[in-house]
Order: sequence, then C-alpha cells, then structure tokens
Amino acid sequence: LHSTLNQECLLHLLSYLDKDSCRSFSLTCHRLREVYLDPRLWSLLLFHSPSELRRENYVLGSSLRYLAVTWHSSRVKVCNIEDWMKNQFQKDLCSKHESLVSSFLERVCTMCPNLLSLTLSGCGHISDQEVICVLQSCSRLRSLHLENCVRVTDLTLQALVLHGAGLHQVTVDFCRNITRAGLQMIRERRPDIRLTAERSAGMIPDSKPDKRNAIWETNLLLKKVLQLS
Repeated sequence: LHSTLNQECLLHLLSYLDKDSCRSFSLTCHRLREVYLDPRLWSLLLFHSPSELRRENYVLGSSLRYLAVTWHSSRVKVCNIEDWMKNQFQKDLCSKHESLVSSFLERVCTMCPNLLSLTLSGCGHISDQEVICVLQSCSRLRSLHLENCVRVTDLTLQALVLHGAGLHQVTVDFCRNITRAGLQMIRERRPDIRLTAERSAGMIPDSKPDKRNAIWETNLLLKKVLQLS
C-alpha cells in the first residue's frame, strides 16, 4: 500500500504513531525509512524521562517546533540536592543521567533553529548555560516553560532580555534560585512577556558549603550555650 502513496500521505499516517511504533515501521522497508528520516515528521517531540533521550526513535531537524522534556519521578528529589550535600550513593545515581538533557539541548541548538516552544520540567541538572544557548540559537522561540529546574538562576532571566526577542510567554515555576529581583527586572524591561513564577522567588536558594557550615557551627554553639546556662 505504501508504494502507491506519496510522501505527504505517508508523513500524515506516521504522524499518528508514537516514536517507538514509528521507528519499528521504518525498519520494514527502504521507503518507510525515508519517510521516518524526513524532518517534517518531527515537528513535535515529547519525552517523559531523560532515559528516553537515549533511544534512537526520533529525528532532530529544522522542522522541530515544539519540544518538552518532563520528568516526574521520586529520583528528581535526589537530582535537586546540592552537589556538595550528596552522599556517594546519590552521586552515583545522578552520574547515570546528569549530562543527558544538557547534551541533548546542545544538539537542539545546532539542529533545530526554528524551535517555537520549549518545556523543561524536573531537569535538575541543566544550568543557565544550556538555556541561554537555546535562546541564542533558536531566535524564533515564543514560549519557554521551566519547572523545578533548580540550577537555573537569574542569569537565564537576564538572557531573556538580551536574546529572547521573540518570547511571548515565560514560566519559571519552582526554580529555587530565581529571585524576586530577577523577576522584577523582567517585568520592567520586558513588559510584553507574560511571566509566571509560582513559588520560585519564595523558596530557599542554594548556598555555598562554607556558608552552610558557618550556620551549622553557629547553631551548635548556641545549643551548647543554652545547655550550660
């Protein structure tokens, strides 16, 4: 049947399949493989965990418009722990996936210049660097949704002003290192952006080990004073 259908019809049919089914079909014959590799088939990509990025069941290209990497798992809590506070087990757990999203976004920056919408949720290992790279490389970006991305800071907000000329909607929910000052800066300098930031500026930000240790030592000393008094 596929031999009697043109490329556009086959693209339309395969667009109803999930990534794994699409790849399975592509392995049946050369013609379907060509359709599978056609960038027009991949205007939308949804991933529900970093491990899905390892699978060879999708194609990155200039036709990608909508991208989402969302991870809702108990392991996200481990990723969100500050690196210097993690025990060896937690470090080993994170080492298996900590660079996956970052490496993937690097490929997006070089291969997907026409991206319109990016959603990253529960991606605890991405930093300002990766988000800024997307802003610089994907000038047509209209929507940026960051949720529970704990390493994202006000540097990303500053980059929105410099490189996010096309942005209309920005969400930075539960990003603990975003500050009220950063949000206010965006509202003043980019009033055209519809900005939402649930809980972000009200969370406890990261702090350096020496500062944490100083607080811990002060509390310990206070307890000893109270015990002796």
